[in-house]
Amino acid sequence: MKYLLDTNILSETRRRRPEARVLDWLRRADAASLHVSVLTLGEIAKGAAVIGRRDPAAGRALAAWLDGLREHYADRVVGIDAAIAETWGRMSAARPLPAIDGLLAASAQVLGMTLVTRNPRDIEGTGVPVFNPWG
Repeated sequence: MKYLLDTNILSETRRRRPEARVLDWLRRADAASLHVSVLTLGEIAKGAAVIGRRDPAAGRALAAWLDGLREHYADRVVGIDAAIAETWGRMSAARPLPAIDGLLAASAQVLGMTLVTRNPRDIEGTGVPVFNPWG
């Protein structure tokens, strides 16, 4: 089984007190089965830039973490292609979806992955398999 990790899964690992169930699931999962989207990398880059404006050191730390993620997932980064974009378009016509959530759902569907997220309701009704490690 292959998994597409939502930003909230990766972000949980940086919390002072991360949810044990999330960390346990990530430890038990086969690393080769875990993938991230270019959209997730973009969300983290945006966060680093926004935080960096008010706290440059924190922004640099987040950017360094992003560099590590990019390296760690180098061969497991999912891009957006025409098939994913068109699937998102059809999904959004049936049920309006925020662009990033919808594109993550479409990516998972096209690539035969399960989307791992804390917010399964964001893509409810799309038919995309979802796993919430929070329970």
